[in-house]
Amino acid sequence: MCGAAALTAKSLESYLSRWRVTNYLKDKWTDRYNIRPSQYSPVITAKKELKLARFGLLPSWAKDPKISNMMINARSETIDEKPSFKKPLKESRCGVIADGYYEWMDTGKEKIPYFFRLKSGEPFIFAGLCERNEIAEEKPVDTYTIITTEAPKELAVIHSRVPVILKPTSEKIWLDPSLKDSDKLVGLLQPISPKLMEWYPVSNLVNRPSNDSPEIIKPI
Repeated sequence: MCGAAALTAKSLESYLSRWRVTNYLKDKWTDRYNIRPSQYSPVITAKKELKLARFGLLPSWAKDPKISNMMINARSETIDEKPSFKKPLKESRCGVIADGYYEWMDTGKEKIPYFFRLKSGEPFIFAGLCERNEIAEEKPVDTYTIITTEAPKELAVIHSRVPVILKPTSEKIWLDPSLKDSDKLVGLLQPISPKLMEWYPVSNLVNRPSNDSPEIIKPI
């Protein structure tokens, strides 16, 4: 599961410069250290457009907005089988831009939050699916889900699932709107090498969604 992430304005601009995207949302995006479901985050679409989308997929056919609460993540193993994900897999893939994400290790007595990021410190994109819903709420809303896969053994001690962080070589393929081959797309949904990642425990400040400061990502 991936239910919280971080992204600063500087990292957003840095990542988008690689794609030559000019609308950096400078006036709309401030540093965020605790992005949660139902909140908005920048995503890059297969059309190389940047938009703010709400965390938690709300399929285009859904009439009940509460459905999005159950669709913050999509499992890579069944993504091409589930009715909610089959269509966006072929037609509306996206990349969710981030600096890092949080996961909680359940010790049996408590849940300890950890922060994960690339050792390079560079921003990246999660493999995501986007949908625009125009019927469930008063206004049309763009939404997204983050795809997860089985964690490699080095990370499985923290949690059994990890979000799919796309390698630079996979990003262009994932965001190629002409690609409709489900098998090829699913083949991209592999966990990133733990050798490229670093992770460390952080304070319980992250447990409260209203907390959103640099203190959250500091190691303890």
